[in-house]
Amino acid sequence: MSNKQTLSFHVSGMHCASCASNTTRKLSKAPGVTSASVNYANEQATVTINDQETSIEKLADAVKSLGYKAHFEADTEVADKERAKELKSLKNKLIVSGVLAAILMMSMIPGLPEIFHNPWLLWLLATPIQFWAGQRFYKGAWSGLKNRTTNMDTLVALGTSVAYFYSAMVTVFGQWFAERGIETHVYFEASAAIIAFILLGKFLEIRAKAQTSSAIKELLNLQAKTALIKKSGEWVEVAIDMVKVDDILLVKPGQKIPVDGEVVKGQTSIDESMVTGESLPVSKTVGDSVVGATINQSGSIEIKATKIGSETMLANIIRLVKEAQGSRPPIQALVDTIAAYFVPVVIVTALITFTIWMLIGPEPRFLFALVSMINVLIIACPCALGLATPTSLMVGMGKGARLGVLIKDAQALEVANKIKAVVFDKTGTLTEGKPKVQQAIFIKKSAQQQILSSIKAVEELSHHPLAQSLVEFAQVNLDKKTPFLTVSDFKDISGKGVQAQVGKQQLLIGNEKLLADHQVNISAEIKNQALALKEKGQTLVFMSVDKKMEALFSIADGLKESSLEVVKSLKQDGIASIMLTGDNQQTAEAIAREVGIEEIIAEVLPADKERVVRELRKKHQVVAMVGDGINDAPALATADVGIAMGGGTDVAIESAGITLLRSDISLVPVAIKLSKVTMKNIKQNLFWAFAYNTVLIPVAMGALYPVWGVLLNPMLAGAAMAFSSVSVVFNALRLKTIKL
Repeated sequence: MSNKQTLSFHVSGMHCASCASNTTRKLSKAPGVTSASVNYANEQATVTINDQETSIEKLADAVKSLGYKAHFEADTEVADKERAKELKSLKNKLIVSGVLAAILMMSMIPGLPEIFHNPWLLWLLATPIQFWAGQRFYKGAWSGLKNRTTNMDTLVALGTSVAYFYSAMVTVFGQWFAERGIETHVYFEASAAIIAFILLGKFLEIRAKAQTSSAIKELLNLQAKTALIKKSGEWVEVAIDMVKVDDILLVKPGQKIPVDGEVVKGQTSIDESMVTGESLPVSKTVGDSVVGATINQSGSIEIKATKIGSETMLANIIRLVKEAQGSRPPIQALVDTIAAYFVPVVIVTALITFTIWMLIGPEPRFLFALVSMINVLIIACPCALGLATPTSLMVGMGKGARLGVLIKDAQALEVANKIKAVVFDKTGTLTEGKPKVQQAIFIKKSAQQQILSSIKAVEELSHHPLAQSLVEFAQVNLDKKTPFLTVSDFKDISGKGVQAQVGKQQLLIGNEKLLADHQVNISAEIKNQALALKEKGQTLVFMSVDKKMEALFSIADGLKESSLEVVKSLKQDGIASIMLTGDNQQTAEAIAREVGIEEIIAEVLPADKERVVRELRKKHQVVAMVGDGINDAPALATADVGIAMGGGTDVAIESAGITLLRSDISLVPVAIKLSKVTMKNIKQNLFWAFAYNTVLIPVAMGALYPVWGVLLNPMLAGAAMAFSSVSVVFNALRLKTIKL
């Protein structure tokens, strides 16, 4: 029996998108690996394995064979540590290479003392840049060669090496060339400047990339670092990772709740804005649950730890954000394919360029052809292509997490950009989800207390929101002397109500369909009263005892304040709003009129919601479903994009591609707008990356020479290549400032 699991780990040492593509292919071919994906932007690898056929060690070896390093530590700061280490090394090499390159470039200035033009001095200054500062390019190129792959390092190593070694040959054999009338020139300053420019670009890129993952850092900073735990009757401060399930913890006023738990002593108010977005504190007493990282405000409480470490709500949010940032949208597939073939195509293009200019180029042909070939090798940039999508995704999803919109994967983000219609569940989504009994009609007034007592006993066994409202109504209106009733044969009939035995009496509590199924007669008077209540938008609950109608309750659930604005906002964006509910048609229509929804699908059983959503997809092409209950889960999974309310059930949240961290429907248009601006940003990046390579590679080949007699300087090629990657990252960072 196979035992599949998904692992995520950090990969350090990658220099470009081709590195990530090569690593993906290497991991995919490893024994026991069913799928693999490596994200260059956040340097994360996600691998699905059969742990009976492979191991962490084998995966690490596969990554190591390419010249990179895999980090499987649970420490979430590994990436930051590795990035800081790389930045420090880059900074040192950048300073040295920058100073030496500046001196070398002075050789291009006429009129300076001869020493600045001495090729032997230039060679001496260029050598540490080429082999010390440029070591990373040679290592990367060699690893690629060993594994029969190519990457950006291959291009840089080839281009600068050609310039360096040609210059060295000219320096040593200069007299030989001069005697034969062959014009020569050294390019030490070009190779040195190229390496310095690329190192500068890489330094800026890594620093900028660090900002793209700031959302994760902010979430991590929310966690408490220590906890007060009860040991041998005393409170002892320990590291948060020492806390175990069922431990008793003390939380003082002003402190963060260390882990998810349950209050066992004391009462207080807690700031849960981190989770709910609500600014008002929430009262907590014995038996109430608390969420880790929320802030205790007023009183000291003792809590029992129920979820720790990776099981806490905050840890799950962080995990989902990281997984989402590392996921790939469908648009990335084309980019990955291009990146895989990019470097070999560039090398072939460079050789073709050299050959053409050697045949038809101006004198000195060899120098002209050589410079053109170097330009092609240097200016081509697979990094810009590789960074275009993942950097935008990371920033966009990070922004979403800050706003309370948790996007589970990149596909959901891409599809949300195309939404044409949003299907809303009514109860708990458009409405508050706290229905209250508005009116009670008893056939026999004398039996009121008995009926209320029976309703309370039966509906306490149900989890339906309407059941809770009936229980609350009964509790308020019951005499305190009412005896406890025994309930047996309780049945929850989906979409209709409940059936139960109370003593010797059979009770039916539910909608009109339930009573009809059991041949319960409803008088014309009650039907007329029911119709009038329906027209007011109220939900009706009928009750019968031994197949005799005994009571009618009208229940109403108030609209959320934001529902009207949400529907209006969606309409302005050309997105239709649809209400899908199990409630009766009249009630649904009344609510729809109030909120401004034109398309209504009512009296839908939970089992049919999936089918209805599937039909709506055919009609509206791309459909989102917003819901919060267990009965919404199949529909959420069937929709093109499922949007779960944060206060909903776990199964609903699992079924959805987007989760609203708080039960705030106004986040629905925010999520859609976030998708639109992120996808627009991705398209801008891809356009720039493709345009850059499409325009500048021909320029590097010498396309401008026949028209204007212009040949690109290799140093400018290096600068352009560095700028292309940096510009893509900085464009992605603009998403942080966009208002939604």
